Amino acid sequence: MPEAINNRHLCPFQYFGIDDPTDISSVPWRKGRYDVNELTNVYTQNDTRTKHILRNILHVVDDIDQMKALAFCASVDHAKYMAKKLSSYDIPTQCLTSDNNHQREELQHALRRGDIKVLCVVDIFNEGVDIPEVNTVMFLRPTESLTIFLQQLGRGLRLAKNKDCLTVLDFVGNANVEYDFTQKLRALVGRGHRSIKDEIHDDFPHLPLGCSIVLHEQAQETILRNIKNAIPNRRKLLNLIRNFRHQTTLELTLASFLRLNPNVSLADIYKPKINKGGGWSRLCIEAGVIEEDANFSQEIESAFYRALQNRLTSCDCYQYLSFVRHFMKTGEWNNASQVEQRMALMLYYDFWQGDANKTGFTSLASALKALRSNSQLIKECVDVIDIQRHGINFESFPLKWPGSSVLNIHARYSRDQILSAFGVHAFEKEASSREGVLELKEHNTELLFVTLEKDSSHYSPTTLYEDYAISEDLFHWQTQNASRPDKGRGKSYIDQRKNDKTIILFVREQAKDEYGRTMGFVCLGTTQFVSSSGSQPMSITWKLDTPLPAFLWQHAAKLAVG
Repeated sequence: MPEAINNRHLCPFQYFGIDDPTDISSVPWRKGRYDVNELTNVYTQNDTRTKHILRNILHVVDDIDQMKALAFCASVDHAKYMAKKLSSYDIPTQCLTSDNNHQREELQHALRRGDIKVLCVVDIFNEGVDIPEVNTVMFLRPTESLTIFLQQLGRGLRLAKNKDCLTVLDFVGNANVEYDFTQKLRALVGRGHRSIKDEIHDDFPHLPLGCSIVLHEQAQETILRNIKNAIPNRRKLLNLIRNFRHQTTLELTLASFLRLNPNVSLADIYKPKINKGGGWSRLCIEAGVIEEDANFSQEIESAFYRALQNRLTSCDCYQYLSFVRHFMKTGEWNNASQVEQRMALMLYYDFWQGDANKTGFTSLASALKALRSNSQLIKECVDVIDIQRHGINFESFPLKWPGSSVLNIHARYSRDQILSAFGVHAFEKEASSREGVLELKEHNTELLFVTLEKDSSHYSPTTLYEDYAISEDLFHWQTQNASRPDKGRGKSYIDQRKNDKTIILFVREQAKDEYGRTMGFVCLGTTQFVSSSGSQPMSITWKLDTPLPAFLWQHAAKLAVG
């Protein structure tokens, strides 16, 4: 959705999270949702709430005469009740439910013409309805399903003449502890690596272009409290694992556990603060639902969870993940292929961090062979990779490089994976370079590593460079402080085409993700020099041979405009 808004396929939204005086925290919660009958009883016996809703409609909506709104209600009775109440306040309102579905076309046209201002519905308008003129959406009940929330929101996001944006009124009450605000707000903000809590505190700096989120003070407190209470901890995870067999007949696997518990993410299972030095298998052993593999080794388990916590759960390269999966299942790779040799080295650094002296391995083959001694950890690793591969939702392209790079453009990699892929790391010796620029003289190539959002506590004033996207295929990059246009490295950038030099750009949003893990770099591929200005440092504009992916363009462009 955020990508579609940025590309002007959908209209922007202004979302108002409005405090709701009705406390529904005691309404029974069954099978992942509120009891509809109990929720209806609370809502239809509370005239104070309807007056509160009316006041906020009049406060937020600029011109009621121009309003064309869909109001999503808890049930048929709730929809009828709200239609009657809003009409009594001189806002022409009708309801459309399963009871009067034969009036669907008639009421739809009445809303289009403006004869009615609000149409109260239940789930009948989630999908399959096209009313581009809808400019207001009201959530008069909590929406437990993220899919339904997006479907309902989408009813108002269609582009239409004289429609600048969609106004969204979401009434936020004191919700059940199981209710998840995080997914809803994440859907509005878009893909990112900052926590929703940080987005709230910073007034949502990474929204799609032209969009805004305004949270009333009480609503914000309610949401933050809910997020805090909903954050999985080790005790909660252990209880969920123990209770799994009481909720389903499915086999307890990592994938089925995550499906049954949508508020728990794969990152939660491998969050170091929750599961230091462990993961899914260790949690299941502690919960008493499986027994430990007979071939247990602390050294092997540490290697697996080092890789799963810090590398594989944040990697999104389908090719590399598939290689690791194949190796885990078979123990084989094609040693005659340079591509697979490099990926085997990437795997080695992911698990062993390249310290051959401490691990005692004399060859790459022996180091990787040791990983296949524990069938429990192998299965867990394969399960994680399957989940990761299934979640990849962008297109990537092979990076064409004379040295036979194994990386894909738009995929994300750790720095060690990148250095292994380019042959900078070797099994015998780990490269020590941590600079933002790495020159591969043998291949007349330079790798540029950029962190968009720089934290002054981790960067000195001399390294807070100005790096941002000018457009989807132009990137502004600031050199290191010593670079000048008349000699040395600075001049080599200006003479790039003449010297046939390859410049490859790697970009990440920030140094740490919301889980405190070191973020990987997105490979943006090869670039061409366009222009430069200034000296010590120089400001250079690069043209990307492959345009920025939408998920990164949103972040980089927002920083460019402040």
